Amino acid sequence: MTTTATPRTGTGSDATSRGLDPRGPQLAAGITAAVLVAVLLLPQPAATVLLAVQAAVFATGAVRGVQASPYAWLFRTVVRPRLAPPAELEAPEPPRFAQGVGLVFALVGLVAFLAGATVVAQVAVGAALVAALLNAVFAFCLGCEVYLLIKRVTA
Repeated sequence: MTTTATPRTGTGSDATSRGLDPRGPQLAAGITAAVLVAVLLLPQPAATVLLAVQAAVFATGAVRGVQASPYAWLFRTVVRPRLAPPAELEAPEPPRFAQGVGLVFALVGLVAFLAGATVVAQVAVGAALVAALLNAVFAFCLGCEVYLLIKRVTA
């Protein structure tokens, strides 16, 4: 990903005044991908309930910042202590924007499931799944890149 990065200095937290450990959002994307696959495979109403939970996770990341999400807590408390410090940190704004984009797709899917438009819901969930997989597997945050593109165009 090409977000603003700063050399690692300071404390062991994944969110400092300088930025985020990029491995945290990447782990969160992996968990998100697993949840979205489950949404696509589960029958109703379980798929709708699980998508609502994922929408709440996206909302937390979009409103309070990715470092406040449950997946960030898991990274911070279980994974991060076992890792070496990251080579660089990333700005928190692009991943936060990406969480907002994920929220939009999750809400479209949720509304579509509730309205009985299963195909529309599956397409929305599938689009979010592709973005999550790009981040989890290739460390390419599509929402982050869109954020940076918008910033360049509007600057």
